[in-house]
Amino acid sequence: MTKAIRIHKTGGPEVLQWEDVDVPPPGQGEARIRHTAIGLNFIDTYHRSGLYPVALPTAIGSEGAGIVEAVGPGVSELKAGDRVAYGNAPIGAYAETRNIPAGRLVKVPEGISDRQAASMMLKGMTAQYLIRRTYRVQKGDTILVHAAAGGAGQIICQWAKHLGATVIGTVGSAEKAKIAAAHGCDHTILYREVNFAEKVRELTGGAGVPAVYDGVGKDTFLPSLDCLRPLGYMVSYGNASGAVPPFNIGLLAQKGSLYVTRPTLLTYVTKREDLVATAAELFDVVKKGAVKIGINQTYALKDAAQAHRDIEARKTMGSTILLP
Repeated sequence: MTKAIRIHKTGGPEVLQWEDVDVPPPGQGEARIRHTAIGLNFIDTYHRSGLYPVALPTAIGSEGAGIVEAVGPGVSELKAGDRVAYGNAPIGAYAETRNIPAGRLVKVPEGISDRQAASMMLKGMTAQYLIRRTYRVQKGDTILVHAAAGGAGQIICQWAKHLGATVIGTVGSAEKAKIAAAHGCDHTILYREVNFAEKVRELTGGAGVPAVYDGVGKDTFLPSLDCLRPLGYMVSYGNASGAVPPFNIGLLAQKGSLYVTRPTLLTYVTKREDLVATAAELFDVVKKGAVKIGINQTYALKDAAQAHRDIEARKTMGSTILLP
């Protein structure tokens, strides 16, 4: 038997239960891994609350790192003892040990710690597809990143800065502004105190930005359209403040023939070769020091409910990990 955080019903953090679970031998195409660290992400709260429906009962969690303990039939790329990580596998990371499709795992290279890997796979691969594939950031671009002090935001800002962009970031407090500025933001905007669309226009001489990267959702979506230049990209990749409400698609024409997309990591790394390439590029920028992974909060796995309370209350900054 091993331990895992599971839910039997959706709701608040109190539905997270610390339970004994049985992990069978890995099946066809699977590997059994013993987690050394697990990433906390806002999407975990969506699965827990029911915003993103899941089959119950279930463990939750989308990101982790650990050691391969055994592999099932048909697995040739991995062996017992390999250090591995993932950020796009079936949910279930909140567990001491689990079976996982081997094709969703990537080997962790020397120079990247397990804790780093666990805290950056989902967020870092999300950053990669957002700025390298959804709208490909170019040297000389000016972009807007919402929640710039968050886990994904910090990585996006640093990576975009490394690519030669000027980065404008919105944050919720002066403390978070300092964090964002230390992680690639050229300009920080306290969005609760300032009309961020007006400020973006001011900072860009009225031109607007080619892309907005928005993990906040309801509170920031519509004003973000006013930050874009003609033919700009509104990239909505999260719902931290709630789901974006329906809107009149005619606004996109009125505001400059804008593009709106709601991408997901799973779509971008469905193919094994895309997953491996995405992870490799992430590992490369981290090993170079161009992107620094700051683990600002650590909780015991059994205390996942408190971690959820804190992330939903906006008390966390940067990456957070759970330790089995």
